[in-house]
Amino acid sequence: MSDKTQVITTGAPTPMPIFSQGVLKNGFLAVSGQGPQDPATGEYLFRGDLTAQTLRTLDNVKAIVEAAGGTVDDVMSLRVFLTQRSDFAEMNAAYEQWVRATVTSGVFPTRTTIFVELPNEAMLVEIDALAVLG
Repeated sequence: MSDKTQVITTGAPTPMPIFSQGVLKNGFLAVSGQGPQDPATGEYLFRGDLTAQTLRTLDNVKAIVEAAGGTVDDVMSLRVFLTQRSDFAEMNAAYEQWVRATVTSGVFPTRTTIFVELPNEAMLVEIDALAVLG
């Protein structure tokens, strides 16, 4: 049985000390929820711009998947957390733009969208992922 491994990259924001950016075990990669943060500074970006926040958040997820040795094509599922139901169409358009540009196999990940209150008021979106590498 293999041990789980913490995945760390400077390509995504540094997580709080109580969780990992990603955890890899037996080829399964769980990516912690990412937000629209600058990887270098941790600053929340694009206040009020859901499209830009969605694209930045997905790029942060991608950076963690790549740090684990995978690609976006290894992502099986994405969960999107939105603060406003009325933002669904705009997020969906940005999401579609991103997956069409990054998923080269044409087999898109599954997705769930959940409406919640997020931990930082600047966040309009948070996204986590499950990938299978190998």
